[in-house]
Amino acid sequence: QAEAYGSYKMVDRLGLGGMGEVWRAEHNTLARTAEIKLILPDVLHRGGPAHRAQVIQRFEQEARTIAHLRSPHTVALYDFGLSHAGALYYVMELLDGVDLETFVTEFGPLPPRRVIEILLQVCESLEEAHDAGLVHRDIKPANIFLCRLGLRCDVVKVLDFGLAKATQTDDAKLTGAGVILGTPAYLPPEQAQ
Repeated sequence: QAEAYGSYKMVDRLGLGGMGEVWRAEHNTLARTAEIKLILPDVLHRGGPAHRAQVIQRFEQEARTIAHLRSPHTVALYDFGLSHAGALYYVMELLDGVDLETFVTEFGPLPPRRVIEILLQVCESLEEAHDAGLVHRDIKPANIFLCRLGLRCDVVKVLDFGLAKATQTDDAKLTGAGVILGTPAYLPPEQAQ
């Protein structure tokens, strides 16, 4: 039986990863659909208390980061918290579409004009994040989602602000000296060196 997360109940599992699960959910009274991302309790306890604290801090940072951004090209956050079973979760808008990595793998390269339109929307999301003092640190095709919104296609949503860093006041415990975060194939050259 599905557990309630805030005002939402889980309906269908959309994905499973190394850290947790993603579910399609519905609001209990509004019948609005959403997506729930959760980090399961066993993941939190794998590395001991220090690891658990760091995972919780990263998760809360991602939720707070997304909640403060208002660009139509950044995924919208509705709620976040800790469930009764001990799973961290956040509820965000349910996206109708596919990530750019999957799209290109299935359909091949995109025409230059379409790529430019996609990149302009990504830049709008990142511009707002940068203006708020945040650096995403994991921009890659898998974190760029192409949506259908009403009658429009190719509406971009930037996902996964979990590695976002505040440029002014970053907590050193979240990054640590000598620790490289992000996807190796998409690291900036200065970080890769």
